[in-house]
Amino acid sequence: MNRIALIAAASAMLAAPLAAQTADPLAEVDAQGDRTARVAQQIWDWSELGYLEARSSGLLQDELLSEGFKVEAGVADIPTAFMAEWGKGGPVIAILAEYDALPGISQTSAPTRELSELGAGHACGHNLFGAGSLTAAIAVKRWLERTGTPGRIRLYGTPAEEGGSGKVYMTRAGLFEDVDIALHWHADDENSAAARTSLANRSAKFRFRGVSAHAAGAPERGRSALDGVEAMNMMVNMMREHTSMDTRIHYVITEGGAAPNVIPDFAEVFYYVRHSDAEEVRALWTRLEAAAKGAAMGTGTDVDWEIIHGNNPLLVNETLARVMDAKLRSLGGIEYTAEERSWAEKISASFGDNAKPLEEAAKVQPYEKTLGYGSTDVGDVSWATPTVGVRTATWVPGTSAHSWQAVAASGHSIGHKGAELAAKALTLMAAELYTNPQLREAARAEFVESRGEDYEYVSLVGDRAPPLDYRK
Repeated sequence: MNRIALIAAASAMLAAPLAAQTADPLAEVDAQGDRTARVAQQIWDWSELGYLEARSSGLLQDELLSEGFKVEAGVADIPTAFMAEWGKGGPVIAILAEYDALPGISQTSAPTRELSELGAGHACGHNLFGAGSLTAAIAVKRWLERTGTPGRIRLYGTPAEEGGSGKVYMTRAGLFEDVDIALHWHADDENSAAARTSLANRSAKFRFRGVSAHAAGAPERGRSALDGVEAMNMMVNMMREHTSMDTRIHYVITEGGAAPNVIPDFAEVFYYVRHSDAEEVRALWTRLEAAAKGAAMGTGTDVDWEIIHGNNPLLVNETLARVMDAKLRSLGGIEYTAEERSWAEKISASFGDNAKPLEEAAKVQPYEKTLGYGSTDVGDVSWATPTVGVRTATWVPGTSAHSWQAVAASGHSIGHKGAELAAKALTLMAAELYTNPQLREAARAEFVESRGEDYEYVSLVGDRAPPLDYRK
């Protein structure tokens, strides 16, 4: 069956009622409203960085244990990663959960910019991701139990999505090999189940070492490690002119010295390279390494580098995406209370020309297949098993991820509502998958066709161990 036929078959399957109608799966999500908000807010308050999310991971595990899930902690040699499962027989449906925060951003839920000490903040809404996925997993468990439907629901606690590639190490460890379908979601400023792929990426910290000396008294005796970093950056910036359109390269100097009159003997620059094709990332990386070597030679310094993370692009599955889109449309979008609208208007005022009508939060965006320019370690999961996701309006329309406005909404009732909507979409999708073997078969067929019969998984992190200290 070709892909067009598969997608048409999946669309036709939506007309078939669920086999188990003795319990409403959405009621199980509604019953957990207080839990969803409580867990989301607690993880937001803690705002723990990648691989350091001990309390956030522990909270999710405790909630699952209280519901009868069997929990395995510390999987894939990652202390804050876990797997939790309930059920027996039937298909294995996985739900992914994230919970890491971002460094270098103010953490406040005020609707106006409040500068606070720059620490860690949930600027990508992973506190909501973790709470919404938790709610969905428990709702599905209760639905399976009440209906007697055979199947296993499995929640994966996946740390360090932000530059740590937690799911890559979990995929590399074979933790998704027996999963029939994987579900995920993400915070956003709109509601969408579009089949959006992502960019492959790889990052590394390039560390230059030179010779320290007095910058005025004995400059001839010094070799500046910062010169090495700056020379590398100059060459890479020139390289941008000679790359293809999907290429994205970013860097920050993480260490460059402490005083102008001391020639720094150590400096570090942290690079990301992205492209829609993983092979092109590898080719670009060879050029990046050459620039580092050349910079070291030209400045009389030494350089080495450590690959920190790497993600494959997301392999979309339109058979599943169209069904998820239908589930989301049956639910609708986010409706604000008068108080929430007043709060959102203050946020919206900070966007200037990028502001969107607040009514967009109540809409579901048109379905399309598109390229997203972000990167995610969900990409590696999608090459291990058919995977589908959804995005909900947890943030005020017009909000950019990784912004103070995203932090604020992620710690507000607007964010909690978006997490609950995502939980409902995931729960409906899981119920459909448990009771619709034809849909599972069609999704698997598309997956095999897209991936290729002879596909062999290769991660972009190589054989390195998880970088558990990359945020320390």
